[in-house]
Amino acid sequence: MSTYLIGDVHGCYDELQSLLAQVAFDPTQDTLWLTGDLVARGPGSLEVLRYVRSLGDAVRLVLGNHDLHLLAVYAGISRNKPKDRLTPLLEAEDADELINWLRRQPLLQVDEEKKLVMAHAGITPQWDLETAKVCAREVEAVLSSDSYPLFLDAMYGDMPNNWTPELTGLSRLRFSTNALTRMRYCFPNGQLDMISKETPESAPPPLKPWFAIEGPVARDYTIVFGHWASLEGKGTPPGVIGLDTGCCWGGVLTMLRWDDQSWFAQPSNRERPLDE
Repeated sequence: MSTYLIGDVHGCYDELQSLLAQVAFDPTQDTLWLTGDLVARGPGSLEVLRYVRSLGDAVRLVLGNHDLHLLAVYAGISRNKPKDRLTPLLEAEDADELINWLRRQPLLQVDEEKKLVMAHAGITPQWDLETAKVCAREVEAVLSSDSYPLFLDAMYGDMPNNWTPELTGLSRLRFSTNALTRMRYCFPNGQLDMISKETPESAPPPLKPWFAIEGPVARDYTIVFGHWASLEGKGTPPGVIGLDTGCCWGGVLTMLRWDDQSWFAQPSNRERPLDE
């Protein structure tokens, strides 16, 4: 019985299957953690969703920003961009079932026994774990409700970018969504910067990667995240693990076996993504 953690799949179904075959993954015994962004950019988003859904209790995943964008596209709120290669999924006969399953998935995973926390983008240093749990549950509740299109329509935007418990309504939900699925950089006080996407070496001061600012969660838990492919899984402090290594961009799909801290990688099947 092993626990495997895999970075952003982004529709790279064949690479996912090859990676799991390396370790003879057995869903009747093993558990698979996925950092989100299951879909978009790679050619097999439909196959990825069908497979992950079929795993049932053997999978623990979190939603990423591309997964939320898919929900918005399906709801008619956002545009289907050709570069995301989502049309086969959107037109599939089981699309309704897959979408309804996807919007009922969490934004945060916590394992107290392993002292392990997973969110797609990470955990803002402004949050303790209880706050992160509450904020994630609030977004999850509205996504699984009949009013989810209203939230999806309002989730786009970079403000507010500073956490305060007094935030309410859609502003609070937008901050939580950005912190859990889009965040990369923060100001020294933990306030989110939603603009910069440079590598940490090129980021304008005083911005720092969120994981470079001490926060209460990282003191007691290992934080696993995806989202930031340009890091190539490097540059994080001990106890923070970035697993997105850009498979859909011609990189590799990376997996960590938690039990013995063994690493596995599967190269991308393509040299470059679909042209922008």
